[in-house]
Amino acid sequence: MPTRILPAGADPDAVRSLVTLLSQLPDAEPQPPVTDSTQLVDTLARLAAESVDELPEVVVVHERIGPVPALELIREVALRFPAVGVILVTTDASPGLFAAAMDSGARGLVALPLSYEELANRVQAVAQWSTGVRRHLGHGAEVVAGVGGTVVTVSGAKGGVGATLTAIQLALAAQASGRATALVDLDLQTGDIASYLDVQFRRSVADLAAITDISPRVLADAVFRHDTGLALLLAPGEGERGEEVTDRAARQLVSALRSRYEVVVVDCGAQLGGAGAAAVEMADTALLVTTPDVIAVRAAKRTVRMWDRLQIRKAEETTVVVNRHTRNTEIQPALVQRITGTALARTAVPANFKELQGVVDAGRVHELDAKSTVKQALWALAGELGLVRAADEGGSGSHRGGGRGPVGFRRRKE
Repeated sequence: MPTRILPAGADPDAVRSLVTLLSQLPDAEPQPPVTDSTQLVDTLARLAAESVDELPEVVVVHERIGPVPALELIREVALRFPAVGVILVTTDASPGLFAAAMDSGARGLVALPLSYEELANRVQAVAQWSTGVRRHLGHGAEVVAGVGGTVVTVSGAKGGVGATLTAIQLALAAQASGRATALVDLDLQTGDIASYLDVQFRRSVADLAAITDISPRVLADAVFRHDTGLALLLAPGEGERGEEVTDRAARQLVSALRSRYEVVVVDCGAQLGGAGAAAVEMADTALLVTTPDVIAVRAAKRTVRMWDRLQIRKAEETTVVVNRHTRNTEIQPALVQRITGTALARTAVPANFKELQGVVDAGRVHELDAKSTVKQALWALAGELGLVRAADEGGSGSHRGGGRGPVGFRRRKE
């Protein structure tokens, strides 16, 4: 059986040379190359969603790939697709880099300039390893090597538009439907999830920032288990500690949570930092919350354009949620969609702060009345995004609209 090899690199000349050499290997079947980290993960996720057998045996990552650095990308691929063997192609073949690559999950390293014999030996060894892993896993491989839980990020077009409340209610809806759900506060300097849920905590995301291998036990120690069943990973109480959470730390954290929970909801706040950008890039669904006023909609447009310029996320891959919607406002959701160029959530959240004021002031938003129109809209949005179990969708008033399927652009489950 031919060995399927997926090359990945941003340098066209280097990738062309790599593909030419791979084509000369016996029983090799090079796949069309991918040019960046996002495309690589998306391609593997799409193939894994069909079947683990559709995944390539070998992925060859060139050191000049981006926007995610090569070692971080290898770590993510190894965590999410453990039946795929990864080879790093690099000009630095020092023992230090070799050890770092192995720690990240690579199965081999090939030095530049490429040597046919070295590449052939490494590809053959990694392909045999991959085949052995799949044979050992058998029919259970689809579970083990699957794409993991669903990650949804919630960002605000500007401060005060309701991103945190949206993130909390989406997570509560998923948890109430029977899905193991984690809620993460990556609004690192001004995060308010702990205040909204009346939580006193000791550990935060900052405590995981320096850990290079987040094991299930380490993760469990950092998570706060809320009365609702939600697993909370909160922003540090001291805002200056937010700087400790780098984009690399955020990637490791999101990958670890995805492997442990069915749904991961991340509140990214309104200010873009490295950690939030990494989460938005990795998310299956990225929500951008705005209100129907000129200032907020302009801010949403600026955010979408910035994400596109920084290659974090394209406009069409972002879903806008309109909060505090009323029928008589001049700016309606369809206009927001046209202005931002994004996808649009079909569920708009009504303006009714009176329903919220009591529970917000008490820090008990999880006790919001089920009859609340705001809660019903947000839980309907959770159903629209596919965050609630199918058996529970439409089962109660707070789940109305849950059977309408996902909205916008979802990276993995197309």
